Parts: sequence; C-alpha cells; structure tokens
Amino acid sequence: MSACHPKPWLARIASNTPTVPVPDAGSGCTIWLKLEYLLPSGSTKDRVASFVLSHAIASGALGPESVVVEASSGSTSIAFAAACAMVGVKFVAVMPRGVSGERLLIIRRYGGEVILTDPERGVLGAIEETRAMAAKDPRIFLPRQFENPLNALAHQRATGPELLAQVDGTIDGFVAGVGTGGTLMGIACALREAGHPARIAAARPEKGACFEGQPEICGGIPGVVDGLSAILDPERIGLEEPICVSGWEAVQAARELCRRGFPVGPSSGLNFAAARKLARALGPGHNVATVLCDRMERYFSTDLFADLSARP
Repeated sequence: MSACHPKPWLARIASNTPTVPVPDAGSGCTIWLKLEYLLPSGSTKDRVASFVLSHAIASGALGPESVVVEASSGSTSIAFAAACAMVGVKFVAVMPRGVSGERLLIIRRYGGEVILTDPERGVLGAIEETRAMAAKDPRIFLPRQFENPLNALAHQRATGPELLAQVDGTIDGFVAGVGTGGTLMGIACALREAGHPARIAAARPEKGACFEGQPEICGGIPGVVDGLSAILDPERIGLEEPICVSGWEAVQAARELCRRGFPVGPSSGLNFAAARKLARALGPGHNVATVLCDRMERYFSTDLFADLSARP
C-alpha cells in the first residue's frame, strides 16, 4: 500500500501565505496581517498538521493502518482531516459537543469521523478521551497539539521567516491569541533569532459569556483556550503582559475585516483588535504584525453572523 510513503510536498502546500500592510489611523502605525486563512483547509493549523504528519511518516510512527486522533474545538481537526485525506490514513476528531455544525460537516466531507464529548469537560475532556482511546488501540497516533514541540517548530521554521521576509522594515510588535501556543511561540522564536526587538504579547479574550455553549473558551473565541498550552515558554520569548480584548470587540473587528475583504473568523478579529492596542502603545511609525487565523465559512451559525439574515 502506497499510503504514508514519505511525501515531501505535504509541508510545502501549507506555506507561503501573503502578508498585507494595513495603515492604522488611530496609532499612526502599520499593522501587517499574515493571511493564514488562504492555506488549503482554511487555517494556520494546516502548517501544524502537515508538519506533524510529515515527521510521523518519516520516522515510521505513522503507517498505512494508523488512525490519527486529535482533540480540537475545530480548526486543527479540519486541518488534520484534510492532511490525512491527502496521505491516505483515517482521521477521528474528538470535540466538545456544541461546536458549530459547519465544522462537523467540513471534517466529515474530508472523510474524517467525529466523536463529541461532554461540553462541560471542555477541550480537556476531549484530550482525556483521545488518551483513553490510544491506550486501547495501538493503531492510534496522537498529534498532541497542546504539548507537541513540532507545533511551534512548524511556525518557527516557516511562518516566522515568511513574515520577516514580507514586512518592510523591523517588526516592532507581534501579537496572537493562545490556544495551543504554537503560533505565538514559533513566530516569536523566529523574530528573536532574527534579532528583531519586537514586543511580544498574547491576545487574551476577556472572560465573559460562553461561545456556542463551551465554557472553557475564553470570552467566546473558538480555539482560544486558557491554561492548556504546554508549548508556550514566556521567559524564552520575553512575553509581555497580555493584551485583553472583549468578545464583542473581537467579533466587531472580525466583521470589519470581512467588510475589508478578509473572510475571517472571530480569532482573527481578536488578533486584529489586540494588534491595534499594541500599536497605540508603541506610538506612530511602528510595524505591528499578527495572523488572520481561519476562514469565516466555519462560523455561519455563530455570533459572527448573528447580525445578518440569509432570507431573500
């Protein structure tokens, strides 16, 4: 069976997204937006999925009979479903009940399966379920996105260097939301290696109303989970105090980005709103960078579209 032979193209297809400069009149800075939603399955998690699976195939940890099982609230599961379809292995997503139906449909259309867990146990409950499954079935391969150093390394080796090559001048600040912590950690490491004295901060949703009935998701932003990352090392990257953004600000910022032609979800709005706050703190003439994480289509039934109607 040819599935799971080394596929050097796998990591390459999840790379080289453009970065767009957006002048910010309120601060006099330029905010650079890396358009990660243009990756194959529509999110920056494509980088992690392709990188982890490439390493697993090369090391022999993933074979034709393997079953990839991952805990995720959405985008990571979609990315692994797509990547597993490309390499020809089975994928099972373990997700808290209450995630948007769009995400379930996308995973299933790629051929993946979905197991829904108790929403009261949140993402941690989904992680525990994957570990229990792996203990019973030796065919199961767990990417372990919240603790796997390859998550951050994917961004350190590719996303960060791409960003550095695309921004005109020095990057004075970088901000991103933290779920697994891989994006923030990896890009920050690349900035430090390149000698950029950037201020690095996490975009943190203010705790408030739940989003889609998922109490562990801070401030109602899917994919931004508090306290589960074993990847983020604040001391290593000189992480500053987090920049807090309300759920309402994040959704409004995402809607604004959509009106500007960037078809994004709430986590991109969180990042954009936080980048504006960091820009104001830095003052005029600086460059602040962030990522637009995923596409809006997986959020049609959520708060992001609550102000619109599909009726004629």
